[in-house]
Amino acid sequence: MDGDQDKTSFWKKNIKNVPGRPSPKRESRSTSKSKPQGSTSFQDFQASVSDAWTVDDDEFCTGLKNTKISKKVSQSAALNVLNSHRSTTEINRSSTENLSDTAPQIIRDAEIVRISRIPGRPLQMHCYNPPQEEDSESKLERFEALLVNPPSLQELCKLSWSGIPVKVRGITWRLLSGYLPINVERREGVLERKRQDYWTLVEKYYYTEHDEVNRDIQHQINIDVPRMNPTITLFQQRTVQNMFERILFIWSSRHPASGYVQGINDLVTPFFVVFLQEFISDNKPFETFSVDTLSEENRKIIEADSFWCLSKFLDGIQDNYVFAQIGIQQKVLQLEELIKRVDETLHKHLKQHNVSYLQFSFRWLNNLLTRELPLRCTIRLWDTYLAENDCFATFQLYVCAAFLLYWKEDLMRERDFQGLLLLLQNLPTQSWSSSQISLLVAEAYKLKVMFADAPNHLHCNTTNSNES
Repeated sequence: MDGDQDKTSFWKKNIKNVPGRPSPKRESRSTSKSKPQGSTSFQDFQASVSDAWTVDDDEFCTGLKNTKISKKVSQSAALNVLNSHRSTTEINRSSTENLSDTAPQIIRDAEIVRISRIPGRPLQMHCYNPPQEEDSESKLERFEALLVNPPSLQELCKLSWSGIPVKVRGITWRLLSGYLPINVERREGVLERKRQDYWTLVEKYYYTEHDEVNRDIQHQINIDVPRMNPTITLFQQRTVQNMFERILFIWSSRHPASGYVQGINDLVTPFFVVFLQEFISDNKPFETFSVDTLSEENRKIIEADSFWCLSKFLDGIQDNYVFAQIGIQQKVLQLEELIKRVDETLHKHLKQHNVSYLQFSFRWLNNLLTRELPLRCTIRLWDTYLAENDCFATFQLYVCAAFLLYWKEDLMRERDFQGLLLLLQNLPTQSWSSSQISLLVAEAYKLKVMFADAPNHLHCNTTNSNES
């Protein structure tokens, strides 16, 4: 009887029909030579991103929940990024001092330093070699000074928006995600309790006899985890794969409305790496680090913190992952309307060759660009996402828009559906670094400011989208 009560308190939702569960009977649809090439490509793409998940984790450390980064805070951080790169542009300016703190001034300054004439397009980053601002000693000192005492959430978000130094990224991510309390005196107790809670769940549900549904989940996880990040040695270690398997299984067990879906492992990865780096010296790259050299206690800390931060992070975007993923579909339409307004030439080019925004941007929005960017760039981007707090889901729309606009010249050179879709699904970002991400989020913020007082593009409808 006690066991039944424990299960009742454990399960977040009591749903018999479980949407989003992996099925062993699921097979990829074979392509037919008689079908149009565009249709076949899209079917293959849909099959690879059709899964989704919903979230509803337990409530704790809610002090951050209602805290939103202000317009002034985001504006100031974006302005700092733009200003730091202004001296390296190829455009001659006699003076760049005395920048205003107003939104229109950000837009005017960005227009001046922008090399491309394409509206809304990020700077052509290969022309620059800017400093790594987020790792500068002065910024690290500011973070350390802020974290010594209970920090102001507004100040922490402001400082984090343009990047977080590796040394303090772990504690900052815990604070921004709402996992770690702002109150310094409560932190040790909360961490100890939540870490123990996670391992209690592991012992109770992972190392027990699974029913048929949970066996299917475990089977799918066991297939996906060894295939993730195949070019990074870290993720091919069996110890790391075991850690991911436990995180994913416990998360899916706590969210039976969705269960495990392919792609969620991508969202675990940034947290895992950030917390791993707390135990790696500055001179060693995480990509080749052997997790087996860590003590069992440290490995348990990394695993538990990754699980709880993932859960809290997904709470902020749960509308994207309800059944049928209506939230993401709506954002795809919003992205299309935004590009149509900002760069009609590119929009018409995509439409002329029958490229649907759903075919490429669904994955961007669903996986938060984790499959489009190098892992280090993803982590830098998530500094800004976490600093945006509850507003990050909307801000991500502008990031995706800036990301698409960056590739306009390459896209305009493609003259058929196949070439366009192959490029959009395999964008050459391998050489990107945090510098590119800093400029990308600055351009995204510029778009956000441009449309802040004219947000009709966020209220588009399917009919209008199909007619365009």
